[in-house]
Amino acid sequence: MDKPFAITLDVGSSLANHTGSWRTQRPVYLDRIPPCNSTCPAGENIQGWLYHAESGDYEAAWRVLVEDNPLPAIMGRVCYHPCEGACNRAQVDEAVGINSVERFLGDEALKQGWKLTPPAAESGKRVLIVGAGPSGLSAAYHLRRLGHQVRIVEAGPYAGGMMRFGIPAYRLPRAVLDAEVQRILDLGVQLELNTKVSDIRRTMQEGGYDAAFLAVGAHIAKRAYIPAGAAAHMVDAVSLLRSMEGEEKPMLGRRVVIYGGGNTAIDAARTAKRLGASEAIIVYRRTREKMPAHDFEVAEAMEEGIMIKWLSTIKRMGEGTITVEKMALDDKGFPQPTGEYESLEADSLVLALGQDVDLSLLDGVPGLEKKDGVVQVATNMMTGYPGIFAGGDMVPSERTVTVAVGHGKKAARNIDAWLGGKQYAPAPKHEAATFDLINQWYYADAPKTVRPQLDLVRRQTTFEEVVAGLDVTNALFEARRCLSCGNCFECDNCYGVCPDNAVIKLGRGNRFKFNYDYCKGCGICVSECPCGAIKMVPEPS
Repeated sequence: MDKPFAITLDVGSSLANHTGSWRTQRPVYLDRIPPCNSTCPAGENIQGWLYHAESGDYEAAWRVLVEDNPLPAIMGRVCYHPCEGACNRAQVDEAVGINSVERFLGDEALKQGWKLTPPAAESGKRVLIVGAGPSGLSAAYHLRRLGHQVRIVEAGPYAGGMMRFGIPAYRLPRAVLDAEVQRILDLGVQLELNTKVSDIRRTMQEGGYDAAFLAVGAHIAKRAYIPAGAAAHMVDAVSLLRSMEGEEKPMLGRRVVIYGGGNTAIDAARTAKRLGASEAIIVYRRTREKMPAHDFEVAEAMEEGIMIKWLSTIKRMGEGTITVEKMALDDKGFPQPTGEYESLEADSLVLALGQDVDLSLLDGVPGLEKKDGVVQVATNMMTGYPGIFAGGDMVPSERTVTVAVGHGKKAARNIDAWLGGKQYAPAPKHEAATFDLINQWYYADAPKTVRPQLDLVRRQTTFEEVVAGLDVTNALFEARRCLSCGNCFECDNCYGVCPDNAVIKLGRGNRFKFNYDYCKGCGICVSECPCGAIKMVPEPS
């Protein structure tokens, strides 16, 4: 008797799938984790809210978004969007403008007055939050939604932390910041301003708190010894940016030099320009490739006339002049002094050399481990003292708003579990949705939407917001550029291409299932799935 007829298909990089009456493999539907989700420091379900946004249901999209992040209008302005750097669409044409759609949803929520969902029940537990920055606000939001009574104690006169005192208004308008903070307070979160916690254990005991989350920001500027004359005007970047929240703006003069290479240095230089400086020069000791400031911020600064002196270091400051020494890279790529000097005319020198955290509130607390100016925490965000958790700038991590928001959410979930005598266990992660699983044939080129910017003259002379948001039309277009990597969006391809009618539609929102009595295991459904939501597995023994 002749052998049964068999079809052999080359499905991506996988082995050929045996078919016929002796089927050795079968297709299964699965959900994979898309790269945008897996790289988001705030742990957002990005693909989940994009799914609703691309159907035009913006409120549903916003509600999925705020399950993880209560500050989307802020994040849509200040996040450095690592999700877009990982986006599979970038290998087709350009990454999906995730950050711009997030901002649109955040702004739309403020415009429409959408409210956050209050807790379903009260737990009877009280939690203290120290610091009203992004990490503290995030933790307060998530803890309150879990039913706990939450009180934020903030040393400053306003909420927002470094979002207010470290990010200029041309990047984050204060009305947007205030509105998103107020929405969290409207859930019943209490906020006490102008109050510094000097002894965390005593404060917890006097207030009857069951747990505490410490989210003190890095507000103390690092200093460097630079010989300076009595008439030299030297200020740190943190103080400069903080003073912008007052009624009287700082006087820097016409020629300003900024020492440093991070995003704070860029913000200080752009602020100086807007305060009337005819020259704002950044002095940085290394090359552009080693500069920690983000590329788009450097590009925007240079568009505004900010000058940068690479491979340079400041030696001393006199009255109206700064002496700069040129550096040269050694054979290992490290900058070394050359002994060559030049003078820069300068009315002010702004130091942007990094920030430290004030950890004095932890003095005398047993079991805490401090290292390199931060507090060591376990994987559950708890310090060495039971019931005291920490996050944001206070712990070893990248210091960004997005990371801080993620810390607040993670800490809240662990605090909630700890208060209940349990241990929080995150859900197991799905397989990764890598680009090789995407069937590019189904996706036409659709260039990324470019966000409009304020004209250059106004950028140099005002603190108006530089980057504008998307409107309803292009937000919808941008959301629809998502490839839905690794997750079925019910395109019906598998249903249409199956030669054996083995795919059963379960109704909108319920996806499909296979009838294995008919399936020969040919693998056509796998090769034709646009997003890689089907794979072949061995037949069960």
